[in-house]
Order: sequence, then C-alpha cells, then structure tokens
Amino acid sequence: MSRSSTPRRGVRRRLSIASAALGISLVAAGCSSAGGPATADDYEAAPGDLSASITYGVWDQAQIAAIDANLEGFNELYPNIDVSVNVTPYADYFTKLQTQASSNSLPDLFWMNGPDFELYASNGKIEPLTGAIDAGDIDTTNYPEALVDLYELDGVQYGVPKDVDTIGIWINKALFEQAGVPLPDGDWDWDEFTETAVAISDALSDQGIYGGAGGMDGQTTYYNTIFQAGGEVVSDDGRSSGYDTPEAKAGLQFWTDLIASGGSPNIEQLTDTAADQWFTSGKLAMYWGGSWLNPAVTDSPVSATADVLPLPTGEEQATVIHGISNVVAAGSQEKQAAQALQVYLAGQEAQQQQGDMGTVMPAFAGTEQGYLDSAPERDLQVFVDGIDYAKSVPVSKNSSAWTTLETAELPGAFRGDDPVSDVAARLGEQMTLLLEKE
Repeated sequence: MSRSSTPRRGVRRRLSIASAALGISLVAAGCSSAGGPATADDYEAAPGDLSASITYGVWDQAQIAAIDANLEGFNELYPNIDVSVNVTPYADYFTKLQTQASSNSLPDLFWMNGPDFELYASNGKIEPLTGAIDAGDIDTTNYPEALVDLYELDGVQYGVPKDVDTIGIWINKALFEQAGVPLPDGDWDWDEFTETAVAISDALSDQGIYGGAGGMDGQTTYYNTIFQAGGEVVSDDGRSSGYDTPEAKAGLQFWTDLIASGGSPNIEQLTDTAADQWFTSGKLAMYWGGSWLNPAVTDSPVSATADVLPLPTGEEQATVIHGISNVVAAGSQEKQAAQALQVYLAGQEAQQQQGDMGTVMPAFAGTEQGYLDSAPERDLQVFVDGIDYAKSVPVSKNSSAWTTLETAELPGAFRGDDPVSDVAARLGEQMTLLLEKE
C-alpha cells in the first residue's frame, strides 16, 4: 500500500505497523455492533424530492474533479441531497476511519479497500448491499467477478467497485534509446526482464539511472510474481499462509535476484524514494505499476516518452487486481440518501464519466474507453486485458496484522541478509498463526 507523494488511485496496498495497530484497536475498542456484521435495514429507493445532508469520505485529492462532476449528475436526480466530500490523505485515512468507527461517527458513504473491508464488515460497520441488489438497482454482473467477490463476506454483498486497477510495466522509451537497449515486445518472461534491467542499469549507471525496481509494495511487485509462479499468499479458505511453499519462494527470489544483479536500486534507496517517483522523475526505465499511475505520468517530465507493457510471465501469466468500493455506514442517520449516492456512483453513467476524465479505470463493464482515450499514445489496453488473467489482491479478516509481518521480514530477504527460503518459512509460520485466530 504505497503512500508515496504521487497519489495512487488503487488500494494503497502496503500497510504499516500503524495500520495493524488500528486493526487491533478497531476490535478492542468495541467497534463491533452486537458482535458481528450489520443486518440489512429495509431498502427503498430514494424519492427524487428526498431532502438530506450527507458526508462522503475519500482519500485521493486527484479524484475530486471527477467526484464533483459525478455529484453534479447526482444532484440533477436528487436536488435536495447535499453531499459534503471529506478528503483525508491516505496516510491518515484509516486511522481517522478507525476513530470514527469506534465512536459511530463514520461518513455516511466512504471509500473502502479490499485489505480493510472484512475488518469493518465483520464488526458491523458497513451496511449490506442486499436491498439495492434485490431491487435491481445494482447488478453485480456489471463488474469484474474478482472485485465483486472482494467485497462479499459470508455470502453477503457490501459493495461493488467504483474502479478497477491491474498492474503492468510502465516504461520510459527514452532511457531504452539512451542505453542502446531494444524495447521488449511485451511477450517476455522474468529472465528477459532482468536481463533488460541490468543492461540499462549498466549503461546508465553514471547517471544514477536503473533499469528496474523492486520495493515493498506487494500489490505492484511480489504478489504478482508469487501468483506468476503458481503460488498464493493466503489460502482459499483463509486459514493458512502460502509463503512457505516453493512457488511463493520463487516469486520472492525474483526480487532478491533483481536487486543483487544491480538491475534495481537497493531496498534502502527504495525506502527513501518510492519506485513510482524514480520512474516519474526519469531515473527508472521500467516500473511495475498500476493503471492508476496514468494521471501522475501525464503530469510528469516523462510523459512524452512513457508507455506500458504487460508484466513478464513466470510459470503463468498473472497480475493483481483491485478496486475501491463505496460503502454505506451501517450507523448512518441518512441511510436512504447515502444509498442513493452509492447506487448512482455504481452506475454506468457515473463510471463512464470517471473514465472519460482519465482519472481511473472504471469498473463498470464497457466504460473503459474514456480511460484509454485519455492517453492514446500509451498502450493502456494492457491494464484492461489484464482483467482476464488477474488474481485478487490477497486479503483476510485482519489483513493489516500479517502485512505488518511482511514489512518486518521481507526487507532482509530482498537485501540478501537472510536466505529467501528461511524468511518465507518464518513469515509463513507466523502468518498462519494469525490467520488461524481470525
């Protein structure tokens, strides 16, 4: 969950120790309403003359223009519903959300991500989407199945994605030319990626430029390679970790080898300056990054020479998929108005508008053309195609507990301080103990 200075439109998947603490405190503080998920209230579509004032909590300032455009359309249907948009930077968003959840003062409608969803839903803080689905106001078949499943708990749907993101290789064509390295054709594997990264790093080392980059953002790096090796991070039943397996170890070893080869900055360098910033500042030729990076690339010095390639393949082709969901607070005092906005933002018109503004890749099927047209000089179709072979970002009921273990354990493996096999075994054992307690 990278929280770099370049705002990301996806889940911000790298969770910190503070995130784990908030997960524990969410339960310890008595966040649970009657000790379990919320029961859906009776649902009735809001009448056009409904009068209400509601709050909408989000974390990305870069999306405000598109949100404002959506709200203009919403107010054409519901002129008497006033919506106050509260933007909290991602670094503080879930800390604030936890405080609000513990005091039953959550925004009426708010952004939720996959890794944190189950914690809030299982503690009764999110209103089920059952009524809107049964009424036909939301049709879950309009969205990628993996993302619909991401916001389901125990057979109950709580949200649908407002956007979708997958991972590709952002490239700076100018650095390839400068290094005298031919552009890959996109039909490539791990070995070719590493060889290309090393060749560029060697050729441009005097300028501090690297060919590729690792890092501690699982969604854009090692989750992808674990999946490509045929592995998993969390078992299908959510009870055990997949780290202590040959496949997961192979997926981690790729990054250790890339850094050791000189094809990537080291972990300390990537901690000081996140990989996306290396890329947008012109110091990185190939960046494993998400579809959400498009606006940041457009606004950067590398805009004119940036393009996108598919991820290299391991044993199989795979990319991580995720999308933000709008969810209604179970304790909202203006639930009908909040649900009306939730339904509107899930619809084709609103998501088409999001895509047309190029801010995110919308999740509603068939609305992605606007996103693609926002930068026709780049092969953004790579991200759309990735949906077909994508695997959902790993989650559990308390994801933050074990992502903290990743943050503590994996840097040693990527630095080469400890063998990957030992780190993965240790991480797998500790993570499984946590999962068994959920």
